[in-house]
Amino acid sequence: MARPLDGVKVIDLSNMLMAPYATQILGDMGADVIKVEPPEGDPIRDIGPSRNPGMGAIFLNANRSKRSITLDLRQDGGRLAMLELLKNADVLVYNRRPQSMARLGLSYEAVSEANPRIIYAGLYGFGEDGPYAGKPAFDDLIQGATAIPWLSHMAYDSEPTYVPTAISDRGVGLWAVGQITAALYHQSRTGIGQKLELPMFEMMASFVLADHLGGASFEPPLGRPGYPRMLVPNRRPYPTADGYICVMVYTDRHWRDFFQLLGREQDFDQDPRYASMTTRNENIKTIYDDMAAVLATRKSDEWLTLFESADIPAMPLHTLDSLIADPHLAATNFFSVTEHPSEGAIREVAVPSSWSVTQPSATRPAPGLGEHSREILSEAGYSQEAIEQLMANKVTRQC
Repeated sequence: MARPLDGVKVIDLSNMLMAPYATQILGDMGADVIKVEPPEGDPIRDIGPSRNPGMGAIFLNANRSKRSITLDLRQDGGRLAMLELLKNADVLVYNRRPQSMARLGLSYEAVSEANPRIIYAGLYGFGEDGPYAGKPAFDDLIQGATAIPWLSHMAYDSEPTYVPTAISDRGVGLWAVGQITAALYHQSRTGIGQKLELPMFEMMASFVLADHLGGASFEPPLGRPGYPRMLVPNRRPYPTADGYICVMVYTDRHWRDFFQLLGREQDFDQDPRYASMTTRNENIKTIYDDMAAVLATRKSDEWLTLFESADIPAMPLHTLDSLIADPHLAATNFFSVTEHPSEGAIREVAVPSSWSVTQPSATRPAPGLGEHSREILSEAGYSQEAIEQLMANKVTRQC
């Protein structure tokens, strides 16, 4: 089956989560993704439960649809082999700091000299024009630097806390896929490559401030930053008589129908807090406090039935276990159990989009460390004798 990025070659010089997640998506879209790993492998290989060393759950879920080669880029033979791979590539994705790439002899200038049409995409912490340039960055640090833990403090008057999922890594990875595919479109029309700087801090700052720039959107400011509806304690899953429910009573119609469900239409008409989106936002704390008190009076299933009858958006609160068992995900074939050549039966998530012609899907299982080293070097023009010499010198290896 044709896929949208069939024929595109991506050299993936990345590790951990953010950039590998992006290149996995490109691989699911059909790109030939070659994961270049150091001799010791991607550190994320060892995170989470595993049946075999180096094949942990996190790695399996961020590195399918790729081939793996090991190269010791600290050796001349490894750097030269890397440049050979890049000569026929469309994209290089890396998540080292630019200073590290320069020390390895893989700066944009060096790589574009070997391949002028290359898209040289760097995913790292901070833009190179600011005082944070060159600083290390991880998901937790970027969450903190973009005020995400402070939002929880503002909303709940609690200690600042990180979102317990890798929202910065995943968010920047998704954003990078769009930037890289746009650059590929430009490359296909013009034959011209370019350097992409994709910094985590700036991207997540735009992500957060799109909601929370608030009054600071104006000059001079019309108020403080922050979106009030998202910063009140009762914007949360609501306790019911027997559990929790997630409900979004938002538009004028939603609120009118909610009061009708309660048999309190007159209260809605007479309470000026509910007159418009503006007045509701101005009084959102007391409104959500009142709604929390009402929702605690009935059971979750009763509320879900009522909200569905009124077409008011509502969902149950899942746990991780119940999410995996969700009937909608089962009906849409979101999960599949596949046979990994070394790991046996594993559960995979599908590409969460539907295409009428070029449906993306996993092209191959997550690779063992250096599983395709010989194959990839041979495609790059190395003779078997030259490959054996690289292996003897520990420039590369094959599992």
